[in-house]
Amino acid sequence: MSDFGNVKIGVVIPAYRVATKIETVLAGIPGFVHSVIVVEDASPDDTAEKVCAIDDPRITLIRHPVNQGVGGAMASGFAEAIRQKLDIVVKMDGDDQMDPKCIKQLIDPLVEGKADMAKGNRYHDLNALRQMPKRRILGNAGLTFLVKLASGYWSMFDPTNGYFAIRTDILRRLDLDALPKRYFFESGFLIQLGIIGAAVQDIPIPARYGDEISSLSIWKTLVEFPPRLCWGLFRRLVWRYFVYDFSAVSVFLFLGFPGLLWGIWGGFTALERMRITGEPASAGTVMLAAMPIILGFQMILQAIVVDIGNVPRLPLSTPFDHDNDGLSDRGDGNE
Repeated sequence: MSDFGNVKIGVVIPAYRVATKIETVLAGIPGFVHSVIVVEDASPDDTAEKVCAIDDPRITLIRHPVNQGVGGAMASGFAEAIRQKLDIVVKMDGDDQMDPKCIKQLIDPLVEGKADMAKGNRYHDLNALRQMPKRRILGNAGLTFLVKLASGYWSMFDPTNGYFAIRTDILRRLDLDALPKRYFFESGFLIQLGIIGAAVQDIPIPARYGDEISSLSIWKTLVEFPPRLCWGLFRRLVWRYFVYDFSAVSVFLFLGFPGLLWGIWGGFTALERMRITGEPASAGTVMLAAMPIILGFQMILQAIVVDIGNVPRLPLSTPFDHDNDGLSDRGDGNE
């Protein structure tokens, strides 16, 4: 029996070009982890051979014949975790940037019934933040607001942090094949969780940076992420406020967006008429364009305010039954 009673914990490691680091990462996995799932994502080096050479019965190696990106690797790892009937899955990278000693910090809120997912936040540690490459700081700062808006997790920070733990109860509710395949994985994953209303908690965990070179392209991120985040926002709003529920946010959005668009269209129409005729628009015409814009904008702002108050806080997953020899009964997290 582990330090966490009967709770079965697994670690999923997407592995690509990490042959020089993977042995160190696997050696650091704590003993309370029941299963370690390494997904070798068609890596051109000898990552798989290094994993096979390690004598640890907890390790399961999955090999992709074709590279699928971190999202594809995690989908395979999640599916294997569900097959193994694990209770909690921790996602770690194979480049030794994530301290395995912090696994317990991520797991605790899930075991205690306080969250469905717990993710690392590197911005709580100023010393570690100074070590972070500046282009990563810039990229994270630019993405944070957009990911908050798209996912609905307004109190969350560091959205691209890939160090997280999640209940497999929640993974069973997701379409794993629909998860984003590559660098958009973390943001897209949060959007999927926001759609179903899972409770996500930030945990202050510093990252470790060595001699690795980041493959994150700021230009690619600025070009590719905003359209996908806009689509994610649209999907979340439709599902959360028009399919699963109909609330004040639904009314504000239903009236606000058409009103704003109507006012903008009316304004451009009036300007075009002025350009053609040379006559100034009447006060009534100006008000017919201005009022829908003002009211629509105010309704959208109010929808955002209410959406911020609707951040999921109660876990969807069922609480664990803790025994006396393991964890004490800490309630279901709904107090």
